[in-house]
Amino acid sequence: MYRILLFTLLSFSATAQNDSTFIRSIYDSALSGGEAYEDLRSLCKDIGARITGSAEAEMAIYWGEAKMKEYDFDKVYLQEIEVPHWERGTREAGWIKSKDGTLIKVHLLALGGSIGTNGLMEAEVIEFKTLDDLKKANESQIKGKIVFINQPMDEKQINTFKAYGGCYAIRGFGAVEASDLGASAVLIRSLGLPINEHPHTGSMHYVDSVEKIPAAALSTQDAEKLSEILKNGKASFVLEMDCRSYPNVKSYNVIGEMTGTEKPDEIITFGGHLDSWDTGEGAHDDGAGIVHCLEAMRILKTLKYKPKHTLRLVFFMNEENGNRGGQDYAKIVSDKGEKQIAGVESDRGGFSPRGFHCDGPDEFVELLQSFEPGLTQYDLHEFDYGFGGVDISPLHLYYPDIPLFGLVPDSQRYFDFHHAPSDVFENVNKRELELGAAAVASLLYLLDSNL
Repeated sequence: MYRILLFTLLSFSATAQNDSTFIRSIYDSALSGGEAYEDLRSLCKDIGARITGSAEAEMAIYWGEAKMKEYDFDKVYLQEIEVPHWERGTREAGWIKSKDGTLIKVHLLALGGSIGTNGLMEAEVIEFKTLDDLKKANESQIKGKIVFINQPMDEKQINTFKAYGGCYAIRGFGAVEASDLGASAVLIRSLGLPINEHPHTGSMHYVDSVEKIPAAALSTQDAEKLSEILKNGKASFVLEMDCRSYPNVKSYNVIGEMTGTEKPDEIITFGGHLDSWDTGEGAHDDGAGIVHCLEAMRILKTLKYKPKHTLRLVFFMNEENGNRGGQDYAKIVSDKGEKQIAGVESDRGGFSPRGFHCDGPDEFVELLQSFEPGLTQYDLHEFDYGFGGVDISPLHLYYPDIPLFGLVPDSQRYFDFHHAPSDVFENVNKRELELGAAAVASLLYLLDSNL
């Protein structure tokens, strides 16, 4: 009995030592001679913003496929999907017109999926502090006016994603609620914490039973300005937007694989979304996530790691305004009868990694937590229940018990740049990006070794 116990302890110790040594080599590879930062520069500068249906989105597919082939992954291929095609058109324009006739030009962006204004439109503005306040209003207060929802993100929230979730509904459903009461258009305060001139776009929704009205986001700076003017009396707003939707178009998820040596039919899917909004360069959202995962696979390949299970890297298309890449991927692999055993996603920016969340049964959260002792020296300390990611979430429809893991970077600066013109390569820190790639590679290695 003593010999068996001693053998078990020695085996466990040897495994832990091997894990520690290999993870150290992952971090060394990422931080010295890594390619993450240059790959992100290339995606942002050589391709640019990548909204689905655009030429840039098509070239991003070419870029992704070429990169995977350059890094000599075992398999590289495209998966055909169909995606929405919405265009912003000519640049939006908006002015506050105060009661004395003074015009004040503002910074704004149409919300993704909005209709246009069909030329200049002008109407009186009425302000509501929250979406719930709007819902309580009477049609007589609103009919023919432009509704302005001035609900700020809760700056007291430590996790800024909770602050974002707390007021996402003003963007997602503000147009429906305002139109249902007879409004001619809706303006929202951008979903960002800083007070600055950068407006933040993002997806919004219509319903067939309610008339579609134009929807736009004001910069937080201009939202403050408009609110202050309205305190002193009535004001109107002049707006022009030329955005419109077109028929769906063909697109692709980009896929690369390292084939498993022991259980090749068991697949760990990981990745981020290749598309972005058409402002900025999609550097943090989700260029960083794409590069985290690309670099993770490159590092494992470079270190000559032989995975037990097949590691499948997916650059998903169309997370931002439809999630067709994630939805179609999940259905396609399920229809094929594939055995998906885990999903991993990076879609929270390129800031310093803090750990991982798991959306799955208790046993997988406990497995994730068992990795913590070997990763705390890399400043990873958050290992708990939470959201995996939008792109991988449809896997739960077909694989209800699959564990989905999401990289958790520091969240404090993410909503400075999210969906804004400021989301550019220059606002990503090289070392933080490299640490994120190393964290993803380490998780993939530990999952592959322990599942």
